Amino acid sequence: MGFNEIEQNQWLWQSPNWPEFRWDQQRLSPLLRHAYDHIGQLKGRMAMVEGVEAFTLDAMLANIVASSAIESEKVDVYGVRSSLARQLGINDQNPVKISEQSEGLASLMRDAVTAWQQPLSLNVLLQWHCWLFQGYTSLMQKVTPGELRGEAPMQIVSGPLQSPKVHFEAPPRAIIDQELEQFIRWFNSSQQSDLDPIVRAGIAHLWFVTIHPFEDGNGRITRALTDRALAQADQSSIRMFAMSEAILEHRKAYYDVLERTQKLGVNQQPDITEWLVWFVKTLVLSVEMALARIERTVVKTKFWARHNDLPLLEPQRKVLNRLLEGDFQDGINATQYQRVAKVSKATATRHLSDLLAQGVLEKLPGGGRSTRYRVLRRDFSMLLVSPRRTRK
Repeated sequence: MGFNEIEQNQWLWQSPNWPEFRWDQQRLSPLLRHAYDHIGQLKGRMAMVEGVEAFTLDAMLANIVASSAIESEKVDVYGVRSSLARQLGINDQNPVKISEQSEGLASLMRDAVTAWQQPLSLNVLLQWHCWLFQGYTSLMQKVTPGELRGEAPMQIVSGPLQSPKVHFEAPPRAIIDQELEQFIRWFNSSQQSDLDPIVRAGIAHLWFVTIHPFEDGNGRITRALTDRALAQADQSSIRMFAMSEAILEHRKAYYDVLERTQKLGVNQQPDITEWLVWFVKTLVLSVEMALARIERTVVKTKFWARHNDLPLLEPQRKVLNRLLEGDFQDGINATQYQRVAKVSKATATRHLSDLLAQGVLEKLPGGGRSTRYRVLRRDFSMLLVSPRRTRK
């Protein structure tokens, strides 16, 4: 069955009012206040943390890794980190060999957030697409980096061939150029408008992913655009949170709300309230994740200020840092210690016993081979877990 034989739907972009979006501001207003309150808390906490550059680097890296993971794409985390550090002029204490692919992904993210004052253009988008596919040698489908998609219909379909379900159909190739021109004009002019900056970022995300101008990579380019819009909202290239992380954590809901928003009837006004509500809530989640990272950083700093003079071996310090960073929230056992520290099982057991004797670890309930250990809680008052997340 060909694409033209699949039952046609009416899509958001087919509305006679497209792209004159409407939304319920009364529903959004309390959510936006909640979001700005969280962002204010994050800025306040960031002022207390040393090494803002490293925090920004980690936030940008998290965005790259998560945005790729949303599309089930894996990246070389260490390679991308080294490339980002070099491009941002940040000292990388553990540089690794950088592939073309890692360099391209880092270039895309760097340009998206550090060149936020530059106007968006078609050439910028095409360059991002080139970077996104730089160094890729094996793709499921042929993609020409830096070129818009071809004439074939762009549909997202699932189910059997006999009765496929169309989740989304993008505008035809014949109108893509004018759609992009209109979007780019709006993106540049709306920065100076009275439109709420977070709402603007949400609209930009929905609008661009609806146009779907590329053969592949539309989601990742969309999220890079969202990062630029959020950088413009902050008027800063210092990234404090990684929104793609929160989207990845709720990936199914992300695709579901996009699909529902896309399937409005042709005679309806393009009401995007549900999408904007989801977008703002997810932004709040990403800020909460960043706040949790800062709390762990503060805990880690206080811990080492208190215990830096202890006669610890390098593997012990490495494992303690992993625990302080929030890994192994159920505690660590000898087998896990062995893997992290790259030591023998006997050495792992001996190291754990030593840490226990020095008063930096405590045993969790249980025993035997499954005995787990965690950092002694009386050493500090802050918990090493993420704060409670809200979905108002």
